[in-house]
Amino acid sequence: MAETHVLFVEDDDVIREATQLALERDGFRVTAMPDGLSGLDAFRAQRPDIALLDVMLPGMDGVSLCRRIRDESTVPVIMLSARADSIDVVLGLEAGADDYVTKPFDGSVLMARIRAVLRRFGHAGGVGEHGDGSADGGGLLAFGDLEVDTEGMEVRKDGSPVALTPTEMRLLLEFSSAPGTVLSRDKLLERVWDYGWGGDTRVVDVHVQRLRAKIGQDRIETVRGFGYKLKG
Repeated sequence: MAETHVLFVEDDDVIREATQLALERDGFRVTAMPDGLSGLDAFRAQRPDIALLDVMLPGMDGVSLCRRIRDESTVPVIMLSARADSIDVVLGLEAGADDYVTKPFDGSVLMARIRAVLRRFGHAGGVGEHGDGSADGGGLLAFGDLEVDTEGMEVRKDGSPVALTPTEMRLLLEFSSAPGTVLSRDKLLERVWDYGWGGDTRVVDVHVQRLRAKIGQDRIETVRGFGYKLKG
């Protein structure tokens, strides 16, 4: 992790300084900014490996900053929210965030989330590492007008390329590895988000919505009370 560069945008001086010190002690290189506009400038100038964004920021809020970052990059983004039940969590995920952490947070929890996201982004095609029936290996999978290249990590719809974030790609790989099979939200949290424990299933729901918007609203079916499945 010594070479991993973290952009941390937080307007609270105490939280910003304490978290920066904790991240640096854990081997990360940190650029810390106090507001959304300076955070966007730092992102564009330095191109960090991961961004931690507080939701409530002066100048440009964290959701807007996440949206601007996502317009330019697929770099992983973790939102920091003061309330687990806040609509800001969903707004942040809809804006393109990959995960969120609720404040006040334990340092070990934040580090675990960061490492989980980085593992996911470092092995976007590594779904086949599971020993439980996930896709392994390669080839071109076709589902009607949707084509998934599991080796080249490319997706096409009606012959046109579809731009997916690594998290969306891993989610699609899980579905395409077992078309017609219902995957529960908990199973998707475990496989895609690397949660070895129960997490917030809103993360799954919002990412499924984002994926549907890109590959077709009717491609992924909701099975009420159970989860989701990809139509074969």
